[in-house]
Amino acid sequence: MPKICFLGAGSTVFAKDLLTDILTFPELAESTIALHDIDANRLETTFKVGIGVAMSMGVAPNLEMHLDRLAALEGADYAIGMFQVGGYQPCTVTDFEVPKRFGLRQTIADTLGIGGIMRALRTIPVYLEMCRDMEEVCPQVTLLNYVNPMAMVTWAINRASEIRTVGLCHSVQGTAAQLAELIDVPLEEINYLCAGINHLAFYLHFERDGQDLYPLLRQVIAEGRVPDWNRVRFDMLQRLGYFVTESSEHFAEYVPWFIKRDRPDLIEKYNIPLDEYIRRCEVQIAGWEVAHQLLEDPSAAIDHEALLKNMLAAGAMENEIQYVRDFLTGADTGQRSMEYGARIIHALETGQPSVVYGNVMNAGLIDNLPAESCVEVPCLVDKNGIQPTRVGKLPPQLAALIQTNINVQSLTVEAALTGKREHIYHAALLDPHTAAELDPEQIYALVDAMIEAHGDWLPEYI
Repeated sequence: MPKICFLGAGSTVFAKDLLTDILTFPELAESTIALHDIDANRLETTFKVGIGVAMSMGVAPNLEMHLDRLAALEGADYAIGMFQVGGYQPCTVTDFEVPKRFGLRQTIADTLGIGGIMRALRTIPVYLEMCRDMEEVCPQVTLLNYVNPMAMVTWAINRASEIRTVGLCHSVQGTAAQLAELIDVPLEEINYLCAGINHLAFYLHFERDGQDLYPLLRQVIAEGRVPDWNRVRFDMLQRLGYFVTESSEHFAEYVPWFIKRDRPDLIEKYNIPLDEYIRRCEVQIAGWEVAHQLLEDPSAAIDHEALLKNMLAAGAMENEIQYVRDFLTGADTGQRSMEYGARIIHALETGQPSVVYGNVMNAGLIDNLPAESCVEVPCLVDKNGIQPTRVGKLPPQLAALIQTNINVQSLTVEAALTGKREHIYHAALLDPHTAAELDPEQIYALVDAMIEAHGDWLPEYI
């Protein structure tokens, strides 16, 4: 049985989902699961959750918890990265609040933009330390990376480490499921091909039995059925001809067109939720506190609904509350999520093939994107490993748009690996949203302010 190490296991709900996914495969049900985190309380909470999941499913994995990273990684066959350097406080708040002083607003700030740049700069050095640990104690490990900013982090690991890695996200399969529901076609009947970069990949084909389903997506627009939370993406479908994988709030900050301080009408027209990631973090913290209280005294008669009021106070939406309610009641136990991680491990272990979407270095997979960039493409997984599929050329308008994001990624990775401050300025200057709002002097001043505010969370840049 393989040994699987969770790096950042204090992300209790996500760790529970991945653990459940792994244990649904009989061939993996007795795996060693080494949980690692630097927060002892969160680690213990996840460990207790893991025991509960295993018991409810009637399986017996070897669950371990480690504050010592080397011990957790020792002899691991797989490592799953799911951590966040700097957490909600202070770093995520800094990523939002400092730019606001310059008139720059964001929605998610974890993939691109000044927030994504800073998240990469504080994450990459820590991740490379982990990779050096892996090179020492488990050099043959397969690293499944869920840490954002996905493309920049995966790119940096591929440049600076020998560890075999693939970046994973749920935006491709998640958006496909959303679209299937909108056009009332069973997801299992839909065949699609998607390619690009993480959060900015496009469905090149979306069909059923050889019949193009894009006319049904355009019919959603014609009939006025575009969901409020999807206005940006359907607007882009009309303009670019293809549907993008990541959400409208994400996409809005990857381009210069939607978030403008002197155009509040755009925010309203496209229903763009500013500071959305701040809201989600506060909801997640409230949800974790609910789970932690329950696990501290599982015999107590805890009023779930009363506890969930804390999530409501934090701005939780109904689907988020239902998710935590299912977590508390065990209603979702044994249900496999849409995440690819467990499927990859199962395919590598058993040889039973699976197709996933992975983030890998380009190297000729997409002809009209740079060879050294990190792209998201379909990958076949079996005993031969993770095998990316060559896609060829993207439509020119898609490649051109994606290139604007790759420019920022490339320069951020360069800054992280060389320690040169000038490349942080360059990345921010070329960021589409930042450049649309600020002039060069303001951008330099913003970068300086962000570096100062992050303090010791960043290495020294010269």
